[in-house]
Amino acid sequence: MENVSRKPRQNRFGRIILIVAALILMAGAAIHLRFTRQMEILVVDQFNQEQLTVARIIQKLVENSLNTLEKELLQIAGKLSAPVPDPSAWQVQLQPDLDRIATAGVIDILIWERASDAAWVFSRGEPFRASPDLAPAMASEALPGPGEVLVTHPISAGSGVYIFMITPMGSGAGQFLLFRIHLSWFLAPLLKDVRSGASGYAWIIDGQGRFLYHPFTDFIGRSAFEVRKETYPGLNLVQIDRIQREEMLQGKEGTGAYQSAWHRGFTGNMDKLIAFCPIYISQSPRQFWSVAVVAPTHEIASAVGQIHRWHLILQGLAILVVAAAATALYLLEIRFSRGLEKVVDARTRALKRSEEKYRLLIESAEDLIFTLDESACLKSVNSYTANFFGSDAEHLMDRSLSDLLSKDVARRNIRAVQQVYESQRSVREEIEIRSVDPSVWLSANYMPLKNETGGISAVLCIARDITENKNLQRHLVTSEKLAALGTLAAGVAHEINNPLGVILGFCDLLLRRQPAGSQAYEDLKIIERQGLHCKDIVENLLSFARDRKVSEEYTDLTQCLEEIIKVARHSIERQAVTVKTDIARRLPMVCGDSRQLQQVFLNLMTNAVGAMPQGGVLAIGAYLDKGTRRAVVKVSDTGCGIPETDLDRIYEPFFTTKPEGEGTGLGLFVSYGIINSFGGSMHCESRVAEQAGDRSGTTFIVNLPQRQQED
Repeated sequence: MENVSRKPRQNRFGRIILIVAALILMAGAAIHLRFTRQMEILVVDQFNQEQLTVARIIQKLVENSLNTLEKELLQIAGKLSAPVPDPSAWQVQLQPDLDRIATAGVIDILIWERASDAAWVFSRGEPFRASPDLAPAMASEALPGPGEVLVTHPISAGSGVYIFMITPMGSGAGQFLLFRIHLSWFLAPLLKDVRSGASGYAWIIDGQGRFLYHPFTDFIGRSAFEVRKETYPGLNLVQIDRIQREEMLQGKEGTGAYQSAWHRGFTGNMDKLIAFCPIYISQSPRQFWSVAVVAPTHEIASAVGQIHRWHLILQGLAILVVAAAATALYLLEIRFSRGLEKVVDARTRALKRSEEKYRLLIESAEDLIFTLDESACLKSVNSYTANFFGSDAEHLMDRSLSDLLSKDVARRNIRAVQQVYESQRSVREEIEIRSVDPSVWLSANYMPLKNETGGISAVLCIARDITENKNLQRHLVTSEKLAALGTLAAGVAHEINNPLGVILGFCDLLLRRQPAGSQAYEDLKIIERQGLHCKDIVENLLSFARDRKVSEEYTDLTQCLEEIIKVARHSIERQAVTVKTDIARRLPMVCGDSRQLQQVFLNLMTNAVGAMPQGGVLAIGAYLDKGTRRAVVKVSDTGCGIPETDLDRIYEPFFTTKPEGEGTGLGLFVSYGIINSFGGSMHCESRVAEQAGDRSGTTFIVNLPQRQQED
């Protein structure tokens, strides 16, 4: 009975052990199955990520190769002269370039004249030939501007698919330089050795879904959607069509899976893994291709099967292999990135050097250079502009021209800026800056600065000081006018002089016959005084008109000025005018007669005092201009100033702004002739107050040549 009772307990215990063992085995099998599935998902995902990395590397290779060809195209276009009547001259120039770029898939170089649609084709080792018209091929393309390169959409023709790279030639005469690139020749060196897994490969489609490269060459140039449908009519194409249409043709990158019926010569239904990313051909107009890297899933299943059998042993190795592969790809990407960074850094440094060069050029220019927005507010200025306005660049930012120029001048220049924005053309304007002493004339050229869209982003102004030219022009006009007036005055003076002599002679005879103090005697005295006054006027006219030789006399200018100031100071100060002098010592001897020079200076001082009826300041200065090696005398007042309309007439005989009877209008006329006779020059600068608080006054500047030193 005891043995019988033990057997059921042993059987129950054995069954429990078997059940537990079975449950453990089932649990282990379930865990293993789940682990295997997770491992399979992990391996598939990892494999697709590796394929995506390969696709990105292909993307970089294709984009860099296209960029290299674009640089070659621009370089060749820049060195070709156009137009050239004989295309054979181009043949010689282009052969070395053809030899160099042929390995990159360029089969022809074309020169196309858009207006006549004439084109010449230059091929490697062949004479040039005329090309069929290119207008239809270019009809859908927006031709590039100077310095730009257009990559056309792929064109299927004859034995392959081609693209054109096109850029304008240097002359801008409607001629374009083109590369014709055979895409199979261009892409094959980059993709033919690509492997994903054991037998994976890569293919490329354009933005319309046409194959540009595929190991199965019959597919090239044909629509990926149509060629699969025609070649494999019974195949389920839903997955690959969706991937192409919704992701690849939209410029996205990603991974996925689909059904296929061909793989490197093997046919039959199979599942494949795919990773894809876009290749950017151009941004304007936007154009991209899409590269896909694919591999059959049975290669992954085989790997998973090995992991199935040996996962305990090979799990670590698989991790190491994956890590090694990832590390290799990572290091490859790092190496590529570092190389790219070096190129970017080198070009950035070159760009900075170029920017520094142009900035230094602008900063060192002795012209006013600044930019303005549409409201005529300053956006940038060079140092010369900041110094001119007595400020620094930072404080001039965003200030309007109306804050820096007088109201009338600012209004005209703001209008010029608006005209540039309206017409998109340069506008010239002459500016007189009266806020500085003496006033300055500027010739300003307002030019549009355009942005990428062709709109005006700012207006560039380059203004040059033309004050010296203005003064010279005014001096020449005055000299020519006075020369003509002098000739006329001489004729008039001679005609008046003879009858005037008769009048004075008979007046003297009559005076002798009349007793002194009688009414007749006094009347005759008045006639005599007025006649003598007329005689002085005639003498002054003849003195100016007379053809004087350049004086060979020399005068101590310092002594000459001090003597005449000493004589005139008392009478000047009696009229509430303060005399200030700034006469340099040891001035050189100057050409001229001392008496006549004193006559000129006394006349200038008398005119200055007359312009200050309420009193003021008379400033007399003299110095040596080392640049021109001439002595300069300045006579300035703080009077009412001379209107701009009268400045060109002040040297005319009998022109005066004084009340009738207070001046003959010959003072400046005669003074101008005296200074010219000594080989010197005289000009006037004046400012009239436009509103209360503005300064006014007149400055006469006399230049006299110094005595030449004897050897």
